[in-house]
Amino acid sequence: MSEPRYGIWSPVGGNFGPLNTPDEPINASYERTRSLVLEAERLGYVTTLVAQHLANPRSLELDQLETWTACAALAEATESIEIIAAIKPLLFHPAVLAKMALGIDAISRGRFAINLISAWFCPEMERTNIPFPPHDERYRYSGEWLEVVRALWSGERVNFEGEYFNIKDLSLRPLSVAQPYPRIYLGGASDPAQILAAQQADVYFINGQPIEDVRKVIQQVSNRPRSLPQPVRFGLSAFVIARPTDEEAQAELERLMALQKLEEQYKLSVAKGVDPEAVMFQLFAKNPGVGGNGGTAAGLVGSYATVATRVAAFVDAGIDTFMLQFNPFLTEMTRFAEEVMPRVRHLQKVAPLLTQPFG
Repeated sequence: MSEPRYGIWSPVGGNFGPLNTPDEPINASYERTRSLVLEAERLGYVTTLVAQHLANPRSLELDQLETWTACAALAEATESIEIIAAIKPLLFHPAVLAKMALGIDAISRGRFAINLISAWFCPEMERTNIPFPPHDERYRYSGEWLEVVRALWSGERVNFEGEYFNIKDLSLRPLSVAQPYPRIYLGGASDPAQILAAQQADVYFINGQPIEDVRKVIQQVSNRPRSLPQPVRFGLSAFVIARPTDEEAQAELERLMALQKLEEQYKLSVAKGVDPEAVMFQLFAKNPGVGGNGGTAAGLVGSYATVATRVAAFVDAGIDTFMLQFNPFLTEMTRFAEEVMPRVRHLQKVAPLLTQPFG
C-alpha cells in the first residue's frame, strides 16, 4: 500500500455536522479557514478542498465563503499544501476559468487544482436566472467545458468548436507551473459523473459510504473507457470521530447526531433545493450519518486503532486521498494527525496487505 494523502474540507459554510454548537460556533470567515489550513499544513495534511456555492445551501441567511478569491489568498498564505477550488462550469466560461486557474497556479507555485462538480443546488441557479439544464446534459456541458480548459492549459493555440463553446485562435500565458497542468478532481455519483471522471479526471472523489460500496465504485470507474494515459486515482470524503476507545467514539457520534437533529430545518432547506436526479443524495439517504458528502457513512468512527485500520483498508481498496471533516475542527484535526496518521504508517510497515471487515 502506498502512503495515503490526507486533506481537509475547508469550512466554507461554517461547520460540518452540527452547524452551531457550544464547542464550535458557526464561522464561515476567511480568517478561520486560513488559520485552519495553515495548521493543517503544519500537521502534515497535504491538500484542502474549498467547496463552491453562491449561497449557503442550509440557509440564505448564513454566510458562505467565496471559493476562488479565498483560494488565491490561501495560495499566497501557504507553503506546501495543495489548494483545490471546486468549480461549477455553469458559473464560469471555460476560457475565463482557465485563466483564473493559471493565475492561482502561479501564486501557489504549482500547488493549485480544481474539483469539477456539475451542480445540484437548484436555488442558486434559479434565483440568478442562470440556465440550469437537466442532469445528464449538465455532464455533457461539463465534459466539453473541461476539454476547453485542458486545451487552453496546454499552452497551444486553441481552435475549438463544439455544442456549447467556440474558441478561436486563443492561447494563454504564462504557462502552468504544475506540469502538465493543474490536477483535475471530479465529484458526482451518477453514471455520467463516473463516465466523465474515467475519461478526463486525474482523481475521482467518492462520497463517504461503506467500504464494500467504495470497492464497487472503484471497479466501475476503473473499467470505463479512459482517454488519458495515466490511470484515474481515487479520493474519499469522510467525517472522522476518533477516540481512545470505540465506546467513546460511538458516544460522540450519538452526541453529534442529537445536535444535528436539533437543526433539522437546515437539512430540510438543503433537501428542498436538491435536483431530484442527483444520485449522491440518494446515497446519503441510504447511509445517514454526521457530516457532509457522506460523512460518517465511510465508517471512520472508532478507537484510534479502529480508524487507522479502516483507513488502511480503504487504501488497500484503492483510495489515494482522504478529504476529511471534523467537529470541533481544530481539536479533532489535530487528534487525527497525532493519533491516527502514525498508526496507519505503522500498519503499512508491519502488514501492508492488512484489511479488516467493518462492523
